[in-house]
Amino acid sequence: MNNRKRHVANVALRLFVEKGIQQTSIQEIIEQANISKGTFYNYFSSKNDCIAEILEGLRYDASQIRMEMQMGKDEKDRQVLIEQISILIQLNEERNLNALFEASLSSNEKELKKLVLHHRMYELDWLAKRLTEVFGYHIEEYAFECTILFYGMIQHIMFTMRVTNMPRSIHRIVDIILSYIELIIPKMIEQNSKLLDQSAIHLLRANVDRRIITVKELIELAQHIEKEATFTQEQQDLFTVIISELKQERIRKCVLQPLLKPFQLTFMKTPLEAQVNTFTSMVWYFLKSL
Repeated sequence: MNNRKRHVANVALRLFVEKGIQQTSIQEIIEQANISKGTFYNYFSSKNDCIAEILEGLRYDASQIRMEMQMGKDEKDRQVLIEQISILIQLNEERNLNALFEASLSSNEKELKKLVLHHRMYELDWLAKRLTEVFGYHIEEYAFECTILFYGMIQHIMFTMRVTNMPRSIHRIVDIILSYIELIIPKMIEQNSKLLDQSAIHLLRANVDRRIITVKELIELAQHIEKEATFTQEQQDLFTVIISELKQERIRKCVLQPLLKPFQLTFMKTPLEAQVNTFTSMVWYFLKSL
């Protein structure tokens, strides 16, 4: 983003924080940035396009700061991770971005929600990756859930401190809550327990991306499962009916939906459990779009 465009984006961000996104008009941005309408539309096709650029700029700034912090240091350095998390929380606090994000998510603007959810997803993926690097790749399948637990704790601890006017050290908060996550991880591994399996995470991504799932994609995934599995008679019967229904010109929700859970349950604690969970979640999501 060039300097002039960045200036306009910064002005827009200030107005969005002060007044709210929906309450800020493009004309106000133009006047505050001291540019012509043509210049604004040369940079951004719409207000949402402006927001997308702002969020992209925030992600770029964060990635640059984080890379600088990590440069020349061990990727497993816990203190580096604490600094990387703390700096972004600090920046968001200073810019009052969390309030802006929450207001966006509670609005009726679908495109706006999607932009903010994409931004949140980027942060979740980044921290899940860093937790895996710092604590070891044996925690990889638990890292995303740990990330959600971490940010949930951060959010509510900081909220409580804010409303009670308690002194806050973001670095100390991050350090202590990270230590809680470190205690939780061994228990998750020992018990092989997760509240979110891969199918739930896949569904979350599908909702964020609003990706259109096709029948062709579902059939291909089903065929892959069929190649990997040795079906019991019950599994084969359910599978046959599900695939047959998916191939119909008019897919009947009332037929498919009751079959998904029984099919999924027959694969519990089997090597194909995760794949079948993903498949049934995708079918469920596809049926919602009909």
